[in-house]
Amino acid sequence: MHLPAETISTYGLGLMSSGDFSLPSKEKSLAAVGAEAGTDELVKTGSPCFACTPLPSHWRSNKTLPVAFKVVCMGDVPDGTVVTVRAGNDENFSGELRNSTATFKNNVAKFNDLRFVGRSGRGKSFNLTIHVATNPPQVATYNKAIKITVDGPREPRTKGRQPHLQMKSISPRSSRSPSSSPKVNLLNFEVSSDPPAP
Repeated sequence: MHLPAETISTYGLGLMSSGDFSLPSKEKSLAAVGAEAGTDELVKTGSPCFACTPLPSHWRSNKTLPVAFKVVCMGDVPDGTVVTVRAGNDENFSGELRNSTATFKNNVAKFNDLRFVGRSGRGKSFNLTIHVATNPPQVATYNKAIKITVDGPREPRTKGRQPHLQMKSISPRSSRSPSSSPKVNLLNFEVSSDPPAP
């Protein structure tokens, strides 16, 4: 089905009352828009009109991001248009964010010191919802954007460990005298209540 150009330009966006927003031109690519925005890499969102800078896959709660988060409009948005970012998933539907509002300037909204305070949950990542206050409002999503934990990214517990070198004799604390306390030898898995020979 072919529609006239006037219908295509407003399809899915509603009627544009005051020219708040226009669809991106077909000639613009992510690389070209990224170069204009001053960033090397952009990630597609759920909306063809918006892209954003990539986030780290795993980050620490309430820690400044390594690079400022930016939302880039592929079309034209008036300067001063407010953008709000929200994070959530099935476990934490509204993760707490700090500095989650920015305004567009030259089709780029830069979030200064965006911080994820709420945690995404064990093995879960947040989905970002980007609300752009145009008329009509626009919404873009960035799925599985970032995993937030208390301690941030770290090496797995088993990596780098040599269990056979770290096992030592352990004596449990008790009210008995040191000579009568049982000794546990983890290397041989023996339990004895005899004191060691001098």
